[in-house]
Amino acid sequence: MTIDGIQKQIAELSERRSGLWRRLAEGHDGEIARELKALDAELARLYDAQRATRARMRFGDRSEIVARARMEERLERAA
Repeated sequence: MTIDGIQKQIAELSERRSGLWRRLAEGHDGEIARELKALDAELARLYDAQRATRARMRFGDRSEIVARARMEERLERAA
């Protein structure tokens, strides 16, 4: 998934969440509360995906970074 796609989903879900909070402010509704909880979990997942995607774009694939770090570590021990 691209950063733009993730940001679009975050914006859509955030807008939906705002509407649900307004409805919930009018009076407690268990269904709305459950939906808000699910939206919060989905937003957290999307923010994690966004951070991971940005890190991958900036620094490269995680497995390549780990491989480079291990190689550097072996070279340091050998020196």
